[in-house]
Amino acid sequence: MTDQAGPRRNPTAGAGPLVNLRDLWQEARERLDPVHRDFFAGGSGDERTLRDNEAAFDRYRILPRVLRGGGDRDLRTELLGDALSMPVLVSPTAFHRLAHPDGELACARAVAAADTVMVVSMAATTAVEAVAGATDAAGRPPRLWFQLYPQPDLGFTESLLRRVEDAGCRALVVTVDSPVFGRRERDLRNGFLDLPPGLRCENMRDPETGRVRDIVMDADLDWARVGWLRERTRLPIVLKGVLHPADAELAVAYGADAVLVSNHGGRQLDGVPASVDALPAVVDAVRGRIPVLLDGGVRRGTDVLTALALGAAAVGIGRPALWGLAARGESGVRQVLDLLRADLARAMALAGAVRPADLTPDMITRVPR
Repeated sequence: MTDQAGPRRNPTAGAGPLVNLRDLWQEARERLDPVHRDFFAGGSGDERTLRDNEAAFDRYRILPRVLRGGGDRDLRTELLGDALSMPVLVSPTAFHRLAHPDGELACARAVAAADTVMVVSMAATTAVEAVAGATDAAGRPPRLWFQLYPQPDLGFTESLLRRVEDAGCRALVVTVDSPVFGRRERDLRNGFLDLPPGLRCENMRDPETGRVRDIVMDADLDWARVGWLRERTRLPIVLKGVLHPADAELAVAYGADAVLVSNHGGRQLDGVPASVDALPAVVDAVRGRIPVLLDGGVRRGTDVLTALALGAAAVGIGRPALWGLAARGESGVRQVLDLLRADLARAMALAGAVRPADLTPDMITRVPR
């Protein structure tokens, strides 16, 4: 396996104390089954977008402000009616129990302790009801959103909406960049076509038959389905996978409550822009009417700072949460979130920002490729 989807290289990672996310990646890659490691790490096609998601952050520079005072940093963020401890949430990723036996439950407990959001994948290996029932050491439940691939079977989709609402999820994250599966060549070479015995996509279990359905990518999915969902759920709707500013305008028109600028971690259409490069045009198109989120390539507090300054209300992390989970279970996910929190606070202090709202586009410059 290559390190294409790992963090930017650090030759000393894996030795000494846990310093940054690179260290957890080194631990995780040693522990994971090579086939499953490739599933988590890989992208589609030649993996150009996968690599560029991280490389793109290297093209931005921070222009700090000085002599602004303010004391301690305040990372608290308001998002879709919830007060989060920081503008970092855990994006949806599939099959957590391939990384650790506790799977999504461990991730949920870590997120509860960090007082932020976990987006539960439709392809989770633990049912959403069980994830919602997880609590951290202090007895606090996780704050959950739910990721949905709208299914052609509208009856099943609606029954899943009811499950998600009843479980206490606070938003619906609708993935809109997947009319078909991307061609993930690492998985094809490894023959990774199905989960091992004993693991299933528990959110796809049919409420009438008990059979676990396959997730179907719907090539007929269109804006009318967003309207259909809007009529059938009381939850805020986040459209995930928006890269084109014209689609951001349509998202507002069709009643979305937020958009998530994302290229699916480089796992769908190879050759699309890095998420952070697509962010400014989407922010301009939305014009402050709804929040704009971002995921893809976030590995440092300076990456979070860059995205916030360019107009993101918060960022999501996907693979880093899996690295922590594979390396150290619940404590590993917590360490990922703690590292990013501390790194963001330090970066904000050095950039002259007390709170996320102090970060503005004039504090970021882009260097030529």
